[in-house]
Amino acid sequence: MEVRTLDYHTAGEPLRIVTSGLPGIPGETMLDKRRFMKEELDHFRRFLMLEPRGHADMYGAVLTGPVTPDGDIGVLFLHNEGYSTMCGHGIIALVTAGLEHGLFEAAAAPLVRIDTPAGRITATAHYDSRGRIDSVSFLNVPSFVLHEQHRVDVDGTPVDCTIAFGGAFYAYVDAEPLGLEVAPGEASRMIHLGRKIKECVNREEIIRHPTGEPDMNFLYGTIFVRQGVEPGHSRNACVFADGELDRSPTGTGVSGRAAIEVHKGRLKSGEILKIDSFIGTRFEVRYRETVEVAGIQAIIPEVRGSAHICGEHRFVLDERDPLGDGFLVR
Repeated sequence: MEVRTLDYHTAGEPLRIVTSGLPGIPGETMLDKRRFMKEELDHFRRFLMLEPRGHADMYGAVLTGPVTPDGDIGVLFLHNEGYSTMCGHGIIALVTAGLEHGLFEAAAAPLVRIDTPAGRITATAHYDSRGRIDSVSFLNVPSFVLHEQHRVDVDGTPVDCTIAFGGAFYAYVDAEPLGLEVAPGEASRMIHLGRKIKECVNREEIIRHPTGEPDMNFLYGTIFVRQGVEPGHSRNACVFADGELDRSPTGTGVSGRAAIEVHKGRLKSGEILKIDSFIGTRFEVRYRETVEVAGIQAIIPEVRGSAHICGEHRFVLDERDPLGDGFLVR
């Protein structure tokens, strides 16, 4: 086995983009393709995401053909546990890498139409005065609040959360009552609490996407929110998959944050939320349009951030390697 990749990072969060070595992935929809890869090609995910080639916080993307008539590209997102339905930092890195390295053709570049398991993403690359991609913005799938106030018991402590969708479902938790500053020194504690909260919510089986699509009905992660001293500024720390701690502010996560702020009447159309990660990198998010999803009010968020190349890789599998299938140590 030989797989080649381009590795980028968006605001500190990695994206390993497969450029060759995988077979074609059939399916009429991106959810079909996601199911096929999960059932038939999961050894590729383990090969690239887990140790010794990856690590507990690795993230990846596999390009596919589009599933819509006007789509430019399709994408599946990989992580240490399985497959996401959408990924904002991944979109930003994918568009940057795709246009910089010619990974795909975009009919209306710098606009790129991307099919994801969660739906259509429309991204735009923004260039600096020297013709280099400076940032990428994207219009996300409809984002909304599912449960405004939900309480779970975490090791005997009641924790209140808001459950919202921004391409995936998250439980949003106020960090201050938990004594969290949302800082790098708290990484282990945030991972522990984030896992516990996710487990509690998923155990209650209260996640139901209004469209009725069963493959969307799971809590992807926990997001700790610390409000900033300035209006419109805050910090996010997202614990997702099997205890992955997102280094970026989380593109789907800030989309859900915008939906929450609109739901509470604290964000108007066109106003910008500046959301930092726990390492100090930043995304900006706003919305311009409201829509309805199966009777639920939703917004179309616009997220903006920057990505940078880290390297190019040629990964091989020694058939004699007893650890060739990968392993994970946190």
